[in-house]
Amino acid sequence: MFTGIVEELGSVVALVRPEADTPAGTAPDAVLTVSGPLATSDARPGDSIAVDGVCLTVTSVADGAFVAEVMPETLRRTSLGGLVPGAQVNLERALPANGRLGGHVVQGHVDGVATLVRRTPGPRWDDLEFSAPAALTRYVAEKGSVALSGVSLTVTWVSDDGFGVSLIPTTLAATTLGRLAPGDAVNVEVDVLAKYVERLMAAGAVR
Repeated sequence: MFTGIVEELGSVVALVRPEADTPAGTAPDAVLTVSGPLATSDARPGDSIAVDGVCLTVTSVADGAFVAEVMPETLRRTSLGGLVPGAQVNLERALPANGRLGGHVVQGHVDGVATLVRRTPGPRWDDLEFSAPAALTRYVAEKGSVALSGVSLTVTWVSDDGFGVSLIPTTLAATTLGRLAPGDAVNVEVDVLAKYVERLMAAGAVR
C-alpha cells in the first residue's frame, strides 16, 4: 500500500520491450530500470515501489537503480509504455506498518489515464483541468481523493468527462505534475472505497 506522497523524482535508465514479432499471448514482460537513490537505499528484490502510481515489484537493485518487470497489460493501461531514457518519474516506497498515512490509501493499481486539457497558474497554486472517460469520473467526487501519477490530490470539481485539481508550489516542484503540458497523460487511480461500495450495491448487500 502507498499513500500518494511522492518521496523522490526518479530517472528512467531504460525500458526494454519484447520483440515486436512475438506471438500474441506469449509476449514476455518489458524490463524497466529506474535510478532513484532514496527508493533504492533500503530496497530489496521482492519489494514494491510505485512508479508514476504503478505498483511494481523490484527484481534487482544495483548502483542506485532498481529493475522491475512490466506486464504488457500494464504498458497498455498506463503511461509507462511511453517512458524513454531520461524521463522523470514519481517514486514512492510501500508504506511501512509504522509509517504515516499522509495522503490517502493508494494501491498502485491504475484504473486508466486522464489527459491534461488546461493549466491555469494562480497566485499561490496552479489549477489543472483533465479530461477523462465516464468510466473513471463516475468514481471521482468533489473534495474527494484521487491519485494522479502516484500523487494524492483533492478533487476541486468533477463532471461526466473531466475533473480538476489544484497544485501547491511544493507539489509542483517535487513531482512530475509540475512539468505537465496540455495533451500529456497521467495515470489515474480512483478511491478504492468508491469501487467497493458500487460492487456491494450491485450485489444487493446494501438496501
